[in-house]
Amino acid sequence: MGPGVSGRDGRNALRTSAVGAVSAALVAGTIAGLAPAARAAQTAVPAASAVRFVDITGDGGTVLKANVVTPPGADNSRDYPLVVLPTSWGLPQIEYLAQARRLAADGYVVVGYNVRGFWQSGGFIEVAGPPDIADASKVIDWALANTPADAGKVGMAGVSYGAGISLLTAAHDSRVKAVAALSGWADLIDSIYSGRTQHSQAAALLGGSAQLTGRPSAELQGILDGFLSSDLAKEQEMLDWGAKRSPATYVDRINAHGTAVMLANAWGDSLFPPNQYADFYEELTGPKRLALRPGDHATAEATGLLGLPNDVWTDTERWLDFHLKGEDNGVGREQPVRLKSRSTGAWEGYADWKSVGATSRKIDLAGTTTIDANVNSGADGGVIFLSSLLDQLVKLPPTASIPLLPRRHAAVWQSERRATVQQVRGTPRLHTTLTSTESSGTLVAYLYDVGPLGLGKLVTSAPYTFHGRTPGRPFGVDLELFSTAYDVPAGHRLALVVDTVDPLYIEHNPTGAQLTFSSPQSDPSYVAVPLREQ
Repeated sequence: MGPGVSGRDGRNALRTSAVGAVSAALVAGTIAGLAPAARAAQTAVPAASAVRFVDITGDGGTVLKANVVTPPGADNSRDYPLVVLPTSWGLPQIEYLAQARRLAADGYVVVGYNVRGFWQSGGFIEVAGPPDIADASKVIDWALANTPADAGKVGMAGVSYGAGISLLTAAHDSRVKAVAALSGWADLIDSIYSGRTQHSQAAALLGGSAQLTGRPSAELQGILDGFLSSDLAKEQEMLDWGAKRSPATYVDRINAHGTAVMLANAWGDSLFPPNQYADFYEELTGPKRLALRPGDHATAEATGLLGLPNDVWTDTERWLDFHLKGEDNGVGREQPVRLKSRSTGAWEGYADWKSVGATSRKIDLAGTTTIDANVNSGADGGVIFLSSLLDQLVKLPPTASIPLLPRRHAAVWQSERRATVQQVRGTPRLHTTLTSTESSGTLVAYLYDVGPLGLGKLVTSAPYTFHGRTPGRPFGVDLELFSTAYDVPAGHRLALVVDTVDPLYIEHNPTGAQLTFSSPQSDPSYVAVPLREQ
């Protein structure tokens, strides 16, 4: 471990190595399966015009492998709106061909390209750094010079990495009039380092896939090494690196450009939790839309990449049609915040994010509870991708038997049963007073829906890490849990569980550490649960 972190016994290193191996295997299988499926999808889409594969010179002369699809019969007699699609992390340039052909058939010039550092494109992986943004502008330049694209009607869209690059390009290139950012990020650090806690499975997945499909830059490798080794001496360097790559840093530029921004994400996104998208949405002042659905990272839009019907891609095209073509398709009259409940699958519309959890119910966390660290109590956030996918497909989130959780390693508070359904909407917030026997430590908070037999279904969770605290001295903790939309049935309780180990995260509790949670009369502890107005 690096400077400033209490000594540990190698568990983090072993856990990280194991996660990296599993994640790399998972990504390899995903990429191997998606590539031929995407090729097959080309024949499933009604023929538009032929796909041209081209080389585009990016920033500094780096060659970017790209493909171009134009509307049927397009010639130089008129111009068409342009949509640029940067690829997702680790996926080849054929990723968007099914959607590109659909867009071209509807009158768009579409250019998809492999971002630098991956597959056959040149250069090194810069993680949406300045060279990536310059590349996107070079692609726009090339399209305007070599296709019948309209310079006044330029849009960008993408999934994951492509979403982040699209938002960042909109901040730096005023030609981008509309963006659809699917399963992306607004704040890179808040995504994988929320609560000052390393999301180790997420980082290992990204690092493993980069090694498999591309060429990480020396800067990226150094950042990952410092991140996964918990080197606090490099923390500020990492924060600065992440801020440079976060669209939230440049929100004023996006607002000044008046870019129309559509954000779509999943409640259980393992890489980019929805909180940071919701916060970014609130800062935008131009045309905007926020859509949140059940699922995990990119699972909601995945079938669309295969050319199958998909509501995320349908929303994307409607957004582009409205803002680039000027079509009166109803987008401008719809509620801009659209949420799909994890429990019912029904869509709900809101005027803004602040209206989502119109009321708040506090659950008192009374008394004083001490737990021993270093042991997984049985409460955890599940397995990256798998758990949220099960929740999306069969409404089966991670579960735990609340009565059987060992109170030596888990602090548990439960509400009374409610006679009516509780529609949890938005961002639950934990406030408590914590005393640790050590200067560093980690806790993970979980909110459960508890049925009559004590089985708890995970509603949401979040990690929290502290460093530099005086052992034995109480301090306040304020923690936002990940935003969600979940209906707690009538007759059920809500339970808050706090423990210290979750396989999703690196934990910083020295061996033998204890955490004590209290609720002083002058500063009571509670969890505030946002509820939809009935």
